[in-house]
Amino acid sequence: MAKAITDEDLDLLDELGVDAAPAASGGRSAREQRIIAGFEEIERFYAEHNRVPEHGEHRDIFERLYAVRLDRIRDSAECRDILRSMDTHGLLGSDNSSSIVREDSPLTDEELLSSLGVDAAESEDVTQLKHVRSRDEIKAAEEIAQRNPCVDFDTFKPLFDKVQQDLASGHRQTLKYKDNAEVKKGDLFILDGQKVIVADMGEPFVSDYGRQDRRLRVVYDNGTESDLLVRSLQRALNKDKTSRRITDPEMGPLFSDEEDEDDLPSGWIYVLRSKSEHPFVAANRAVLHKIGVTGGEVKTRISNAKKDPTYLLAEVELVASFKLANINRKRLEALLHKFFGSARLDMELKDRFGGQVEPREWFLVPLPVIEEAIQKLMDGTIGNFRYDPAAARIVAL
Repeated sequence: MAKAITDEDLDLLDELGVDAAPAASGGRSAREQRIIAGFEEIERFYAEHNRVPEHGEHRDIFERLYAVRLDRIRDSAECRDILRSMDTHGLLGSDNSSSIVREDSPLTDEELLSSLGVDAAESEDVTQLKHVRSRDEIKAAEEIAQRNPCVDFDTFKPLFDKVQQDLASGHRQTLKYKDNAEVKKGDLFILDGQKVIVADMGEPFVSDYGRQDRRLRVVYDNGTESDLLVRSLQRALNKDKTSRRITDPEMGPLFSDEEDEDDLPSGWIYVLRSKSEHPFVAANRAVLHKIGVTGGEVKTRISNAKKDPTYLLAEVELVASFKLANINRKRLEALLHKFFGSARLDMELKDRFGGQVEPREWFLVPLPVIEEAIQKLMDGTIGNFRYDPAAARIVAL
């Protein structure tokens, strides 16, 4: 004789994913609504996959959950009576059973969790799931894993070969991928040791979670491709701690393989902080920085700072520096100064000869924001952003 599902069973199933507060249904008790809600999730799985959920370690954790839930429902006369009129796919019958639990072999709480891949011994509370990925994480992993042969790979192979040559010659560089950084058509990355190109992008849309996304065609250098979402690629790049962005040698005049007379074989972007005791400088010392570019040693450049109004006639400290190669110094410096122009220091000083001097390279910008701007400059995305002085942060255009 089949046993009825107890309140304890329903509580456990609720912990494992059954919606505890389904939409109200006329004349239905809360208990009946919970049973119906759990069964509707199984029906949605059947409609999507054209099969009942199955047990097994190779199955998705949610499929295994549905399989256990269906077994419990089939084993309960009470549940079958409640659900029979809405069983459009015949899921309650034994013909479709994936693994029916019999009365003489009921699942304990520990066995139920074990069937879902959770070791109950790891926790005093056997209803507390551990190491279970969110649905978003599972979906992202599945999308990345689902690769198909790229039928027109001959079109992309010469590009991958050229990229490899450019990396070997230094014509291109790789930069650490910044979490959730912008992804656009033509971008190149290194993901899980493979070179990847974003070959195409679909139209923007809003996902079920209310977030904007786009469908991508991503081609890998091993001749495969994936059809995945921007957010899925971003998550994969975030997860791979060795992921890199491959720079574009044609970013513009700041990055070129042909040297102009003003190009530098090497150089530095430097960020300085003043030690001046001027009241305004002292009050804003933490956010007041000089941003410059030099082709020589920074220490040599600032050795006489206290005599130079460019350095506010005071000693300075070097708080950050970034090494460059083959960069047009004047253009680079002008771009950074223009980007932070809205936060430029408005101040006049007298030089040692009594002349009025207005320093033009000092900005009221926090150091982390300067570092973020330089990163966007190096990965070629700075043109998509502006500095908001009121919020003291970089915002998208």
